[in-house]
Amino acid sequence: LGPPEPVAPPRPPDAARPVLLIVEDNPDVVEYLSACLAKDYQLEYAYNGQAGIEKALELIPDIIISDVMMPEKDGFEVCDTLKHDERSSHIPLVLLTARAAVEDRIAGLRRGADAFLAKPFHPEELQVVLANLLELRRQLQARYSLSAPRPEPSAAPPADPEDAFLQKLQAVVESRLAQADLSVEEISRLLGMSYPVVHRKVTALTGRSLTLYVRLLRLLQARLLLADPALSVADVAYETGFNDPKFFSRVFSEEFGMSPTAFRQRASG
Repeated sequence: LGPPEPVAPPRPPDAARPVLLIVEDNPDVVEYLSACLAKDYQLEYAYNGQAGIEKALELIPDIIISDVMMPEKDGFEVCDTLKHDERSSHIPLVLLTARAAVEDRIAGLRRGADAFLAKPFHPEELQVVLANLLELRRQLQARYSLSAPRPEPSAAPPADPEDAFLQKLQAVVESRLAQADLSVEEISRLLGMSYPVVHRKVTALTGRSLTLYVRLLRLLQARLLLADPALSVADVAYETGFNDPKFFSRVFSEEFGMSPTAFRQRASG
């Protein structure tokens, strides 16, 4: 099924730990956060808001902690920029501030912050907030890992930006469904993003690499085509971009727990 998946630029070692970007200009706070989090996270740093935006879009980290009061761009601007950029909208973001007034928290939440912590905070509180946000992301992965979001019947675009992104990816794949050599770089280009960004966003949303998620989209279309008795299993394989029907049958069975023939028989019965 197409060329091999390209290698994304390497992340720091120990990929089992989530990548956490700290955007903070106060060295003492950076040191404190590092002491609290270095054991459980791969830490990356930016020391002002503009640098934080640039580093977030370069790395596509798993989670971000940003101070509110910073030079160049404050934390509200960091949050607003990243949450309204398709490349980074999915990344959980925690705002830290010494200003604990309700209106400040509301301002942060309105900009799209996922959580708000007032300084000084307890290390355990920070750990729990981060763990909860990552658990929500795992639940999101479970939602997307076995199916693709379907367009709403109405003409209105989906309210969820991640649904919108995955629907756009699905539309690109379906428009070239029979093209076995459709590469992930070409898909990324058609989405208007670089391959590393698309790969990391898709992996964050679905728990699958971009290559494996594209294969899932092809297999989901194959299930629909198998309902047509005029098409042989080999025909379905070729029409969904698999140039080897045996390979198609194997990955179909791995994905859905039955062969294409058995699926067709069950669906027709």
